[in-house]
Amino acid sequence: MRVNAVIKTSTSISIISQSSIALNVAAIDWYISWHTDEYKFISFCCTHWLRNAAIRASGYRITGENMNAQDWFNDKKNIKKSEKKYAHFDVRTDIQKAQRYISDPEKVAKHGFYPMIHYKKDMSRYSGKTHKIKNKERDICYSAHIDRCIFQYYSAILNESYNSLIKKMGIGDVPVAYRTDLHKSNVQCAVEAINFIRKTESGYVLIGDFTHFFDNLKHDYLREQLLTLLGTDKLPADQEAVFHNITRYSLFERDDLLDINDLPHTRAGIKKLNARKRVLSTQEFKRYKYKIKRNDKDYGIPQGSPISACYANIYMLTADKKIADRVKESYGRYMRYSDDFIIVLPESSEAKDLIKYVVDCLFKDGSPEKIPGVTLEPEKTQIFHFDRNGLRNVGKNFLTDADTSHNAVNFLGFQYDGKEVTVRAKTISKYYYRMHRKAIGIAHQKIKNGYDCFKGADKLYAKYSERGKRGLRGNFFTYMDRAEREFPDDPISRDTSRHMIRIRKTLKKHSKTLDTDANG
Repeated sequence: MRVNAVIKTSTSISIISQSSIALNVAAIDWYISWHTDEYKFISFCCTHWLRNAAIRASGYRITGENMNAQDWFNDKKNIKKSEKKYAHFDVRTDIQKAQRYISDPEKVAKHGFYPMIHYKKDMSRYSGKTHKIKNKERDICYSAHIDRCIFQYYSAILNESYNSLIKKMGIGDVPVAYRTDLHKSNVQCAVEAINFIRKTESGYVLIGDFTHFFDNLKHDYLREQLLTLLGTDKLPADQEAVFHNITRYSLFERDDLLDINDLPHTRAGIKKLNARKRVLSTQEFKRYKYKIKRNDKDYGIPQGSPISACYANIYMLTADKKIADRVKESYGRYMRYSDDFIIVLPESSEAKDLIKYVVDCLFKDGSPEKIPGVTLEPEKTQIFHFDRNGLRNVGKNFLTDADTSHNAVNFLGFQYDGKEVTVRAKTISKYYYRMHRKAIGIAHQKIKNGYDCFKGADKLYAKYSERGKRGLRGNFFTYMDRAEREFPDDPISRDTSRHMIRIRKTLKKHSKTLDTDANG
């Protein structure tokens, strides 16, 4: 009877005052919270649908409980985020200039989205273990300026609804990436996870990583989760347009654009391309349309668009709820940062079974409960047992191809060996690799141009030493300071204590090496 009363109230909203709308939405919110324990996830979906139906009936945009659209458009951070210096197929704009267009659902529904520009970003890094450079590339796609503004606005809308729903589902503390309401840094999230382990006398830790997460998201399943979030059985035309152009996206290779503009495939060439008003004229765009590649697969979304991360979180709604409920029953902790997650379980008879359930049922091909498109990366799956004596890797007891090379829990850039916390070795290696590369470049320029000093060394020290940690933009050591404050009793900066000496040695060594070669 109470449900019928809410439905009747919701359907009559369109003919009553705006203040009444607010009251009815508030009443539905009360209904959701009151029935949380009784109906759990099904209740959340149904009542969330009722709430959004109430707002839709009023003609309002569904912008979440805390989001005022005009305030969002006027927010300097949001405006700056939408301002991009790169050149694209359209002219540069931002959310404030494009407000009337991107906030009009009818215009968005009919909007013709441009192809994204695609390139492969070099993610190579120096390995401290092998003392060699490990080559790695990542596909990056960036949207046209007006498209980016649309994606950014719709991401904000969906994020507000997402934040509201996961709190009502009881999983507000599970996803910690790309949240607009969490107000926590990665360091603080890592502190929560590691402190939970420290406060637990004994138990298990599961560290997982999803294989090519964004590349494998199934479109039909993403649509289902999106419909659940919006509380409807069909996407509104504007949301459908946005969804279609993220799932069925099209690409134009940046290398092709450089060739068409007779520019070299170098940083200088890319800089000249981005200095243009548009990357191609209207006539050139039509002439080279055949170079556009479309995603005809039924899976995969591009990395780099403002809404991709939001979609990825929405994709995991059901999975997060399933895992979180099981983990909470065992008094454990589950946190997920995009495609990385950690599960901490106190010692119990159910702990091993729960780990097997997560590994074998939710993320293993062939399982009826498998989350579509989401598979664990075996080489990055680590399972540990811990107690007061320390921590040991027991991955082989659960997975034949589990990673047993690590003897410390790695999460969000930190590692915990059962006794102390340090910055992850990979993070330190990445810092030193970039610092060395920059220092070598400066040393080579000194000899090549006959400078009597290291020109550019001030920028090197500002970016890669403790001298620049209090600058306007901060640097790696700003992050290290923050980590030291959060982990006051751990040797956070141990591996970077001699960084100033290493910078000076690198400059000196490579300037001498090149000088010797030149005179030889």
